[in-house]
Amino acid sequence: MPKTIIFILCVFFTSIQYGQSLSSVIIDSVSKKPVPYVTVQLNNKGMITNEEGRFKFLLNENIAETDSLFISCIGYASIGKPIIEFTDSLIYLKPKAIELKEVIVSNKEYTPREIIEMVEDNIEKNYHTDFTKKRLFLRETYQNNIIKTDYQIKKSTINAFNKNFLDSVISTVPKNNTYYTEMLGDLYGGGDADEQKLNLIKASELYDKSKDLDLEKLEEKFNAIVKNNIKTDSYFKIKSGLFGTKIDADEMGDIFQEEIDSTDYAALNKKLAEEKKNKEERRKFFSQYKRKTLGNLFENLPIFDGSDYNVIFKPKRYELSLKSFTYLGDEAVYVIDFIPDGSPEFKGTLYINSDDFALIRMDFENTEPLRDFKLLGVSLNEYLAKGSIIFAKGTDQKYHLRYYNIIKGIRAGFKRPLSIIEKNKNVRGRRKQNELALKVDAAFGNINRYEVVVFDENPINEAQFESFKENNDVLPTYMADYDPEFWKGYDIIEPNQAIKEFTSEVELTD
Repeated sequence: MPKTIIFILCVFFTSIQYGQSLSSVIIDSVSKKPVPYVTVQLNNKGMITNEEGRFKFLLNENIAETDSLFISCIGYASIGKPIIEFTDSLIYLKPKAIELKEVIVSNKEYTPREIIEMVEDNIEKNYHTDFTKKRLFLRETYQNNIIKTDYQIKKSTINAFNKNFLDSVISTVPKNNTYYTEMLGDLYGGGDADEQKLNLIKASELYDKSKDLDLEKLEEKFNAIVKNNIKTDSYFKIKSGLFGTKIDADEMGDIFQEEIDSTDYAALNKKLAEEKKNKEERRKFFSQYKRKTLGNLFENLPIFDGSDYNVIFKPKRYELSLKSFTYLGDEAVYVIDFIPDGSPEFKGTLYINSDDFALIRMDFENTEPLRDFKLLGVSLNEYLAKGSIIFAKGTDQKYHLRYYNIIKGIRAGFKRPLSIIEKNKNVRGRRKQNELALKVDAAFGNINRYEVVVFDENPINEAQFESFKENNDVLPTYMADYDPEFWKGYDIIEPNQAIKEFTSEVELTD
């Protein structure tokens, strides 16, 4: 795949047919570097550039060549002109210098706290805080890493469970893996995470299935070892130090289940019915998970009381400083830095319109771990949570969420003795049959990223929300390699180069 990608502007000067697109890269005219997270609007439909400055707009039969494209970003002069005039694959934004004599000359010189109080006072005027319908795209990126996998065998009464076998287990587990999932849909709801409904339109999964293949083979080997060495009416006691958990043998998955005879039609029909039920449950789970993810993100918008990023509603908990002024187009913008005063929270920067006191952007980052749990050798450290939230003004004079980006980092550790003990109450004498005792020292790390772009948002009433029925029939389509055709005909946030170049080591079929 070529490393240099040229984006061609597909604008036709006669008629614009469905399926054509307008794509480009937005560049800083001075530094010649791409400008990320630029708001691009066409006919009141919003788009955002990715971190590489790229965007693509689907052009349908309702769009005319004379319709205007508006491009805006804090600190740059805005652009607005008919799409027929965009004839280059690169669009240059000019940084806009600050002229203090022109900044907020007609306004009172507010303190940072007074500015934030004005933001809170004007929330109902500036934003839709009740039920809305939002057409949006969600991309989630999960990067998993195994940091450490040390162990010592203290005791094993099953010869097959030896150091060679456990070493093979560790060597089989992928040391790192990346998983992408994307979805397009309509979200119905407001600022309550529990009051959301989702209509899924399309979804995809992009990951390397071959990294799961060896694990499946290993599971088969493990199951065979267990099946040949334990009794079907046994149960297991999993102990780690002071803690113990009982697991019945029938909870060990398919270890004790016989193969289904292809001539046994009743068994086959039962198996097919179970598979159908599992698929339906997976549909339901996928929709529920995405709805919950989106609900939690929207509930945490800084315009809602109770948000983790609560500087607007609790400014007294922060040290505030008016850093500077900047522009969004021709509109002056306050730039306010906030740092928590005492308790570990978030620090960051607020960009506030000086005319209507609307928050148009928040950049934030945690100052200390959000969770740092250590108890008896088990640890969990949520050390990173940073991102950006961007709002844009629509033709209804309301501000709408345009882009939400958050990156979370977690490290987990387990340094404890671990024992798996087979017991059987139907055997005379000691109930204890077999034991595998280990001393484990393992550590894991995850970097998770959530990106939401909202294309349009329209208010709805409570009756419309209640009457809407969710669509749980959409399952994500699996892709072993990135497929540029999968989202053809749909507006999404452009994938970055890492996604475009993603390929599986071994392509598998379902």
